Amino acid sequence: MRALTWQGRRDVRVETVPDPVIEQPDDVIVRITSTGICGSDLHLYEVLGPFLDAGDILGHEAMGVVEETGPEVRDLAVGDRVVVPFNISCGTCFMCSRGLQSQCETTQVHEYGSGAALFGYTRLYGQVPGGQAEYLRVPFGNTLPIKVPEGPPDDRFVYLSDVLPTAWQAVEYADVPPGGSLTVLGLGPIGDMAARIAQHRGAGLVIGVDLVNERLDRAAGHGVTCLDLRRHEKDLGDVVRELTEGRGTDAVIDAVGMEAHGNPVTKAAQWATGLLPDALAQPFMEKAGVDRLGALYAAIDLVRRGGTVSLSGVYGGAMDPLPLLRMFDKQLQFRMGQANVWRWVPEILPLLADVDPFGVDGFATHHLPLEQAAQAYAAFQAKQDGMIKTLLHP
Repeated sequence: MRALTWQGRRDVRVETVPDPVIEQPDDVIVRITSTGICGSDLHLYEVLGPFLDAGDILGHEAMGVVEETGPEVRDLAVGDRVVVPFNISCGTCFMCSRGLQSQCETTQVHEYGSGAALFGYTRLYGQVPGGQAEYLRVPFGNTLPIKVPEGPPDDRFVYLSDVLPTAWQAVEYADVPPGGSLTVLGLGPIGDMAARIAQHRGAGLVIGVDLVNERLDRAAGHGVTCLDLRRHEKDLGDVVRELTEGRGTDAVIDAVGMEAHGNPVTKAAQWATGLLPDALAQPFMEKAGVDRLGALYAAIDLVRRGGTVSLSGVYGGAMDPLPLLRMFDKQLQFRMGQANVWRWVPEILPLLADVDPFGVDGFATHHLPLEQAAQAYAAFQAKQDGMIKTLLHP
């Protein structure tokens, strides 16, 4: 089959690799019809190379059609249309039964002290082959895949793999009161979708912050009050407080993460770490802070006293300095973590059945063949060509 493989820093290639096969009796093989490029994939492209091996298959946002089932698969049949959650969860363990599928005890990666394994996402999360490929082996065939109806195009459902549950959880964790206010830092796919979901769930004022024209224009078109960071980097907190009677917003969602704009020293450290041999870079990244914390610091500033900061952006540093005195003084609440996909599917899927309240049908800015994946990664990383969300089609 053809699949997108990691070969080195900023070097991904579509290559011919062996087809996946049934390995466990409850496995299924899915023929991929659509697979997204996620902002988290750019961390692999740029920063997390020390935890990858040449030839690793990338991608964790996939859907398709069941091609083969193991002998113990009862709930799916060949020909069924399914979405594959990005976190690999058994659905039956202690954590899964409590809606914490991202902490599944069956697939936790104990070698690195990590939570549930993820498709296509480094040794830190199990080094499981990903879904930017023609075929994908999916374990736990009775409990993991999300069966979706025939009819609507893939765009209606593919975001159940990651974007929709991640954004939904970000809003849930933000705990915005009815009619309340929210700032979303970063209007990439997750931030954009979180803003839409927050409005759907009754937020009054939603402020979006970014520095890419296409992202700002797109969010503004959905009623978000947009602030251009290029204009307000020095006075962002003041502007947000002016919009909220001097308090700040009830909650802030950080949808940016470890590669935030700003802090050239830390950016240089990330760059240098990526150039080290893996034997040196891996322990450094495990033990030292390598994050650019501009977005997180901004969240702490922008949120009102007694408010909530919801982190959906990925961070990787072990010793990142946090302003704990400021956080304590403002009596802030923090919630964070990988999305627990199946926790939110029963709430989201019915909303996609007949109508499109979140605009998912037109959410992708680019549809490209899998063979153009390398060019798409480069354009997405450089924020070129108006690329916000790309779906690849094997």
